Amino acid sequence: MTANQNNTYTFQTSFGKILAFRENGILKAKNIRYAYSERFKKSIAVQFSDSKIIFPEKTPVCPQNISPLLEKMIGKTNLDDFEVDESPQYISIFCPENFNENEKISVIVWIHGGSYEIGCGDLPTADPTDWVKEQNIIVVTVSYRLGIFGFLGGNEEKPANLGLFDLIEGLKWIKNNIASFGGDSENITLFGQSSGGDAIAHLMISEGTENLFKRVIIHSAPLGLRKNRQKMSAEFLENTRMFNNKSDVLEIIENYKNNAPSFLKYGLKAAMPLGTQYGFPPLCNEDEAEERWKQKAKEVDVLIGLNDEETSFYLKASETLNKYIPKKILNKAIRTTTEIIYGKPAKDFAENYAEAAGNVYLFRIHPRLKAVNHFLGAHAIDLPFIFGNESAWKNAGILKNIPWKYIDENGKKLRKLWTEFAKNGKISNDSERPEILEVSKV
Repeated sequence: MTANQNNTYTFQTSFGKILAFRENGILKAKNIRYAYSERFKKSIAVQFSDSKIIFPEKTPVCPQNISPLLEKMIGKTNLDDFEVDESPQYISIFCPENFNENEKISVIVWIHGGSYEIGCGDLPTADPTDWVKEQNIIVVTVSYRLGIFGFLGGNEEKPANLGLFDLIEGLKWIKNNIASFGGDSENITLFGQSSGGDAIAHLMISEGTENLFKRVIIHSAPLGLRKNRQKMSAEFLENTRMFNNKSDVLEIIENYKNNAPSFLKYGLKAAMPLGTQYGFPPLCNEDEAEERWKQKAKEVDVLIGLNDEETSFYLKASETLNKYIPKKILNKAIRTTTEIIYGKPAKDFAENYAEAAGNVYLFRIHPRLKAVNHFLGAHAIDLPFIFGNESAWKNAGILKNIPWKYIDENGKKLRKLWTEFAKNGKISNDSERPEILEVSKV
């Protein structure tokens, strides 16, 4: 590592010289391109560069539609900070400011959620600065193709699982280069929420991921939607056949959702019409998945769980549902759908993994403000506890009327506990638990 003027540093790596900035007490090497891709083609790894790698002024992001629900619940995104890039294969690395270059620091790789349709690795709400400073870890964030560009395919013109292939290329880059940032390439933990957690579960059984990571932390993965998706995906692919490698990107983004499969026909699965597809590389057939997970049981440590009342994020945000459906019925629907989509699948996954001699912990986050008996169950309610960053979350609808002190106190304990798992694959019975958490070894 070489110190320069203006609080910049240059990391000397086998990939090239990478510029980093000191910000808020940590080093940030942002938006490093790990691969390139053409539309509907597999990504190709970027090779060594003689010139210094300087990150772009704006954060690259895969073409996507803005989600009004997400903006209502999480907060508005400043679009001026981002630039649309159909080849969004970038990573960012967040390191402790002071470390011994011979030190091997545990590495956590963040894979963002967003129903495989929205988001990117570098959002203010997932800035890991607090986590890195408190726990002396390295956090790497990964961006990958989304939507029709990354998770809808099934023929020669449009292969399936391109976003999954992007992630694999990103993990290979991290494995090969993280030691140059002080990271331990033999102690890499994948951490993802929602579709990011679902992607991690499927990376565990993907071809080409051997020895790329040692542990996984899976938050709120919609594993209850993973089965029997073939007909729905095939219909969606057929309905969007008019979009090809010559179509205008804005036309695709504005119109592809108009051709999504019917919710009435496919039920809850249609709530997430895009995703990983079994039977296409790098994945196995659907009926082989559970056996493949069992085969990984002695290789990968797992921490998996959810929040209470996950689906209230969607159902309580609907003015129509709240207007016409009695509160008691709506609450029952939230509890039922939370268990179908998130709860029972996480429990089944953990129990099957444990039966195969896997090291697995199951958790549930149930925040409650005792003073006002205010229950905080919701999809994504875990993220401010994990990442902190009060300024990014100050306008989030899911945190309305919740003191940040409550988030901060519980968040510090949760980050410490998750770091303990990332470092050694265990959570000691003597380790302090935040009051929002139930966690146990299965």
